[in-house]
Amino acid sequence: MSTLYSIGQMNQVADALEAAGYTQDDVTKMRSKTDSLKEFKDVLSGTSNIVKVKHIIDCDADPFIPDSWKVEEHIKGGQFEWKPNKVGLYLSEKQKDGNSVEGNKLRKELKGKSVLNANVLDYLLANPQLIPKEWKSKAVFFWGTIYRRSDGNLYVRDLLWCGDRWNWSYSWLGNHWHDYNPAAVSASNN
Repeated sequence: MSTLYSIGQMNQVADALEAAGYTQDDVTKMRSKTDSLKEFKDVLSGTSNIVKVKHIIDCDADPFIPDSWKVEEHIKGGQFEWKPNKVGLYLSEKQKDGNSVEGNKLRKELKGKSVLNANVLDYLLANPQLIPKEWKSKAVFFWGTIYRRSDGNLYVRDLLWCGDRWNWSYSWLGNHWHDYNPAAVSASNN
């Protein structure tokens, strides 16, 4: 235990961390990141700057294609900067209040909406720290990419929490979508 700092100073630090939204887990991680703490000291002394990382997803690139699948439709979306406030979860009126809608009908309803494609799903899987915590209770679908499997049926992939990690799954368009099966859309059009 350090004797360099007074209990009052440590309480001030704890109050500042709490006010900034730090969790107990964040504080524990801080202890193992002493290099980062040294870099933060450089920021305090004015010899360094903090630069936010931009997460740019190439939504024009060819999507990941699972074995023996083909891409039926891939709606390109340019260079998409991931920010949780730029993404919405769309539900059809038919999905609300305990109801469901068949996938082929939902696909038609989503025409003209800014649905995100599977490139966003795969980027999030590679960077799971970016996935909003409130998505854990949902299977979020990325309707901008529709696949055809070797059985001839159409499918759309989704992102879901599997107990201890994020994973992807898929649903046949003949299935029904419920209120826990939203579509990921650009927030500018939801």
